[in-house]
Amino acid sequence: VGRCTGLVVGMPPASSNSTIQAALSTVLGSAKEKQAIGIFETGGGDDEPTYPILNKFRALGLNIAFPVIEIRETPTANTYKKCEEAGTDLGQWVTRDKSIKTMKSLGADLDKALGRISGGLYIITAKKDDVSSAMLASWVSQASFKPLGFSIAVAKDRAIESLMQVGDRFVLNILEEGNYQPLMKHFLKRFAPGADRFQGVKTQPAENGAPILTDALAYVECEVVSRMDCGDHWAVYSTAYAGRVSNPDAMTAVHHRKVGNHY
Repeated sequence: VGRCTGLVVGMPPASSNSTIQAALSTVLGSAKEKQAIGIFETGGGDDEPTYPILNKFRALGLNIAFPVIEIRETPTANTYKKCEEAGTDLGQWVTRDKSIKTMKSLGADLDKALGRISGGLYIITAKKDDVSSAMLASWVSQASFKPLGFSIAVAKDRAIESLMQVGDRFVLNILEEGNYQPLMKHFLKRFAPGADRFQGVKTQPAENGAPILTDALAYVECEVVSRMDCGDHWAVYSTAYAGRVSNPDAMTAVHHRKVGNHY
């Protein structure tokens, strides 16, 4: 416990069992300030209450990595997605110092040179069964003519990554220059695990079931064909089989950077 950057505690049954109480006391006694903590319980009627324990960790100076997860009903696909997103949030928290160090490791000239590689602005939307997700993307490029295909670089710590496996289908929503700020601002928000990322956004279903953003300039329906490991990202190659432009005279929004060590 003392060596960890983040902790996740599954609440045990409330019991006078001395072993269980000693284990909880040991964890509390070994936890350190500035560690990340997450707590879940499975809805058992006799589980230890979550918030009193969470408050004890908070009083020790630990940071809450994700809201308490309390499962009251039979788990669904969305339940597991909520847990996965909570784990993603925890992973981003415990690796942030390493990420910052990596960002600072590039040489100044190389960093600035890489930053001159521009990209468009897109929203990836995906839906599998009852689970849906979305991600703002700028590392998108057409990769083939026959078949029509393109690649997207997806960071490994993105929640949508699990919905972009080989055979999965999704929608590439292309944002419009001069009219992209509301959508970009919405999807740049940090969503709580399990939150509906499309609340307040106008959508319509694509043929593959994924949401099409009504205010996007264009959309393309796609299927993942292959993935390549690229360090902290996956390069996801997909084929396109349907699409439409809402405003033929408008241009795609462009993302310009000054440095190459972050988006």
